[in-house]
Amino acid sequence: MRSLALAAIVAMTVGPAAALDLKNMTDAEREAFRAEVRAYLLENPEVLSEAIAVLQDRQAEQAARQDSTLIQANAKDLFSDPDDFVGGNPQGDITVVEFIDYRCGYCRKAHAEVKELINSDGNIRYIVKEFPILGDQSVIASRFAIAALRELGPEAYEKIKNGFYESFRGEVTVETLESFARDLGIDPAPVIAAMDSPDVTRIIKENHMLAQRLQVSGTPTFVMGDQMLRGYAPLETMRQIVAEERG
Repeated sequence: MRSLALAAIVAMTVGPAAALDLKNMTDAEREAFRAEVRAYLLENPEVLSEAIAVLQDRQAEQAARQDSTLIQANAKDLFSDPDDFVGGNPQGDITVVEFIDYRCGYCRKAHAEVKELINSDGNIRYIVKEFPILGDQSVIASRFAIAALRELGPEAYEKIKNGFYESFRGEVTVETLESFARDLGIDPAPVIAAMDSPDVTRIIKENHMLAQRLQVSGTPTFVMGDQMLRGYAPLETMRQIVAEERG
C-alpha cells in the first residue's frame, strides 16, 4: 500500500518521465522526501483508497486470467467426461460445471438458485462434479449418487441429487440411504451394491485431481464458460456471468 501511494505521489509531483533514485538520496533528502509524502497523504487520504482500488482491480484481473488459463488446460475433463451427469439442455450454448458436496451448507443454499438459473434460461448445459470434501458422510453420499447414475441412469441421479438438498436430513448411512431412495421411488439395492465399486472410487479420485489442478478447494465452485466462480453467489450474479460469457 505504501509503495503504491509513493508511486502515485511521484507521478503527480515529478511526472511519469522523470526518474527518482531513492537509493542514491542523501539522508537529508530522504527525510525531506518522506516528510513530503506524509504531508501529502495527510492532506489527500483519498489517494490511498484510490491506490488500493487499483491494486484490487489488477489482482482480480490477474486471477480471472489465471482461471481462464486453468479452464482451457482442463477443458476436456471439465466439459467432456463421460462419467459426469449432464442436465439442463445438453445442446445448450453455454456449459456450467458445479463442484458439489452434499454436506455443504452453501451448496444447499445455492441449489434452488442453480435450479432456477437452468430452468428459466433453457439454454444451459449443466454438469455436476461430485467433490466430497467434508468427511466420511460426504463420501458416502457421493458414492451413492454416482452409483445411482451408473446403475440407474441420469433421471435417478437427478432425483437423488435434488433430494439430498431438498428433503434428506440426518446422518448418512446405508440404512438412511435405503429409506431415502425408497421415498424417491428408487430401488436402492443395485445402488448400494455398486457404491464401493472401483469405478465409483476412480471417479471421485479423478474429480479430486481435477479440482487440485484447477486450484479448487471448496464447494460450491462453478465453472461458467471461461470464468470460475469460487463459492456461493446469488442468482442474479450467476445470470450476469452467463450473459457475459454469451456476449
